[in-house]
Amino acid sequence: MNTYNLLFYAKKTKNKPKISTIYLRITIFGKRTEISTGQKIPTSQWNIKSGKITGNTPNAKNLNALLEGIRSKVFECYTSLFNNGKEITCESLRNKYLKIDERKITLMNVFEDHNSRMKELIGKEFSKGTWERYETSLRHTRSFLKWKFNISDIDVCNINPAFIADYEFYLRTVRDCSNNTAVKYIKNFQKIINICLNNEWISKSPFIRYKSKIENVDVRFLTDLQLKNIQSKGFVSERLRIVRDIFVFCCYTGLAYVDVKNLTKGKVSIGIDGELWIKIKRTKTNIEASIPLLPEAKEILKRYEDHPRCINENTALPVMSNQKMNEYLKEIGAICDVDFDITFHTARHTFATTITLNNGVPLETVSKMLGHTNIRMTQHYAKIQDKKLGRIYLI
Repeated sequence: MNTYNLLFYAKKTKNKPKISTIYLRITIFGKRTEISTGQKIPTSQWNIKSGKITGNTPNAKNLNALLEGIRSKVFECYTSLFNNGKEITCESLRNKYLKIDERKITLMNVFEDHNSRMKELIGKEFSKGTWERYETSLRHTRSFLKWKFNISDIDVCNINPAFIADYEFYLRTVRDCSNNTAVKYIKNFQKIINICLNNEWISKSPFIRYKSKIENVDVRFLTDLQLKNIQSKGFVSERLRIVRDIFVFCCYTGLAYVDVKNLTKGKVSIGIDGELWIKIKRTKTNIEASIPLLPEAKEILKRYEDHPRCINENTALPVMSNQKMNEYLKEIGAICDVDFDITFHTARHTFATTITLNNGVPLETVSKMLGHTNIRMTQHYAKIQDKKLGRIYLI
């Protein structure tokens, strides 16, 4: 018994027996379904044996060509179901051909749904910073679609290796992203594509031949002299003084921006040694970190304990937005003759090198204070200057 068969036939129109409508009958495993082609012909012109219209008139030839096109299209649908491992029945083939219940999956919908779910899981599975980075990735992707195709969305089935190559080109040129930044955005985008693959919305990954990697970047940190110069510099501007103080505080604690922004007085407590310690879970890794408060950090905390913003927001320091902090830090660096652009993360690098490793603090201890998940993450900070400037014992 044939498992798959197509047959065209003519069915007489009610009340008009001289006119017939052409139907397509699909038979799979002995079960049938019918699809109207919408074509009407004189009943006398239909050849039952050949399943075609008789005659060589232009109209007959065109209609027969149309029927063959329908046959080919149905076979394409059959092949698609087969190649994608879908169950092939009369109903599934009919629905595939008529595009019934065939929901169009678009890139922006998938991306927005992913980010929405991630937002709901902030504090449980993801940090707010991770969600914000995916929101930035979403904006870049939306801008790319406008730049490249002048569209606001695209069917995920239309994403191919050329799309990925063009997107990376856009990030590196139009957005002026560095290699590592571009690669990170592409990896975020790849996660969205993997969602499509896992849900069988696409059958083949467009990343199959994609190759790119993170490049090692030299860690920039302040020397002891540069740090002391920034600490002692007198600033007329209050905003620069505040940013300088928060930056210096992080140079002596190793806190990342998001961690110092979320730092409350309740996270500063007396340890078993009788000294003040910061005890937090790092936002990025959810790893516990215990950091002894050095005199310089204590003095800065004391300076801002009665600051109106700290009181109103229950924070230890009046931290501004990361963008503003980095903007003002560049200004501070220029005023203090630092020979590279300072960013807020420079403080964390400075703590790991100038404040701890260069003063003989063991790598394992530094790793714990930084809240790293493993010591390999700390090893890239292990740059010891030739001249040791004193020692700080941290237990």
